[in-house]
Amino acid sequence: MEAIILAGGFGTRLRSVISDVPKPMAPVAGRPFLELLLCSLRAKGITRAILSVGYMSEVITSYFQRCPIGMDLEFEVESTPLGTGGAIAAALRHVTRDHVFVFNGDTYLDLDLSAVAAMWPGDHTPIVVARSVEDTERFGSLELADGRIAHFLGSGKKGAGAVNAGCYLIPRNIFAGVSLPDMFSFEQDYLGRRPPMSLRAYVSNGQFIDIGIPEDFRRAQIDLAELARS
Repeated sequence: MEAIILAGGFGTRLRSVISDVPKPMAPVAGRPFLELLLCSLRAKGITRAILSVGYMSEVITSYFQRCPIGMDLEFEVESTPLGTGGAIAAALRHVTRDHVFVFNGDTYLDLDLSAVAAMWPGDHTPIVVARSVEDTERFGSLELADGRIAHFLGSGKKGAGAVNAGCYLIPRNIFAGVSLPDMFSFEQDYLGRRPPMSLRAYVSNGQFIDIGIPEDFRRAQIDLAELARS
């Protein structure tokens, strides 16, 4: 299995805690978060990953050149910010299979990849991984029906519910015939504009943590300590 890892963001909200490395390389329990994520994916069957990098990209590329992790890595380096959608579109040029997983480089989800992959032989429409949380306000809330996404409700909605976990299984030709700028948001400009019920959903109950804000970065030091030791 192949994966695209989106690791090119600026990490503005985390700057007060970590500023000398890009957000995906923030140390968690003594190891770069991105290394933990990649090793976890390798253990679950990902053999090749395309890392979409931008801000402080040399920190990421040089680290994995010095410290190989037993996975085939390829780097797609942004010369200018492309947004999540533009980054995916650029990375898709390196994909060799007809479908690929996509993960955010600042989010850990203990996901059963084989269960998601088993859904692929259906209608080949994109699969969005959802996660039930106690408060959806910070994330993109989803309305689900019959295993599909009825509506993207966006962030800011308080209360328990399902959110977009930032993980996807998509076809390599997902943007074929779609007119999009070089820089665009995958979540808002593509997923959010798809007709209701046109996207499949897989609901995960696995451990979920996004290190994008200081509070959760600090929580990750404890919650992911066992993963860092493995």
